Parts: sequence; C-alpha cells; structure tokens
Amino acid sequence: MSSKTTLDDLAEAAQPKRGLPPVHLWNPARSGEIDIVIRRDGTWVHEGGVIGREALVRLFSTILRKDADGIYLVTPVEKLKITVEDAPFTAVRVDRAGEALRFTTNVGDVVEAGPENPIRIVEGEGGEPRPYVHVRAGLEALIARPVFYELVEMAEERDGALGVGSNGAWFPIGRP
Repeated sequence: MSSKTTLDDLAEAAQPKRGLPPVHLWNPARSGEIDIVIRRDGTWVHEGGVIGREALVRLFSTILRKDADGIYLVTPVEKLKITVEDAPFTAVRVDRAGEALRFTTNVGDVVEAGPENPIRIVEGEGGEPRPYVHVRAGLEALIARPVFYELVEMAEERDGALGVGSNGAWFPIGRP
C-alpha cells in the first residue's frame, strides 16, 4: 500500500453511484497490499484495530474482488490485496421466499441460493460442517451456525441425504 493511501482515500474512490461497482472491469496500474484482515467471524480489522464504522465496512465490501492469487479491494485507481481468514462475508439470516432460500449477509447483501449461487458444505476441524453460500463473482459467505440450524430444520430427506431446495436446485447439507 502506498504510504499516502488511507481508508478515507479508498472509501472516496470506491463510492458507488448505484448498485455494485464494476470491479471486474477495473485494472488499475497501482497495486499493492493493505493491512486489512477479514476475520473468521466477519470482523474487519485495519492495522490491528477493528473498523467500527459499519458504513465503511459495507462500502469496502462492494469493491471486493477475488482473483486467482487472492482477494482485493479494487477501485479505478488502485488494487490492494487483503487477508481473508475464511470467507469475506457471513450469512446471518435465511428466509424462505416461495421456492427460494434468501440469505442476508453481515454487510447487507441479499442473495438467493440456486444454480448461480450454490450452497456447499465442507468438513471443518473435528468433522464439524462448514456451510457456505456463493454471493457474487467467486465470493462466498460462511453460513452462521444459527442460520445453518434453520436450514437443517427446513431440510428434507432425498436419496439418503438431508438437503434443501432453492430456485430449482437441490443442496445436500448432511445425513439423516
């Protein structure tokens, strides 16, 4: 990171006018790293201190981009690599909306699970399930434990597995 770049500089450059900015189109000449960590619990930390301004975290979440070599904050003028301990987002709520499962993340994104936004389960330490839902462009949300328990309550048995359906897709989430 340039010694002159501050969080406020990034925030100003990232200000979206409407919707999500087109970070996939931006290939700025300036690149580097910035001491920002997204912890496993979804907390954003800059230079060891928690970023307490929720609006700033939400803004930065809109300029995240996953490249082959990591996750970056990208603006039209600068691309800065950050550290993500697990997933950049946390799914903190799930609602059934007709045939869809609608997830809300800790930064306010709303995404419906389906073929374009699959739910996947990986085995964590000690065999604990670690559930994720795709949010956008390769970025996922870790599904919070209480939300996962809600999914389990919604689950049906099919072909020897427990799973949930959403937007025409079936996602196994465990064994009966």
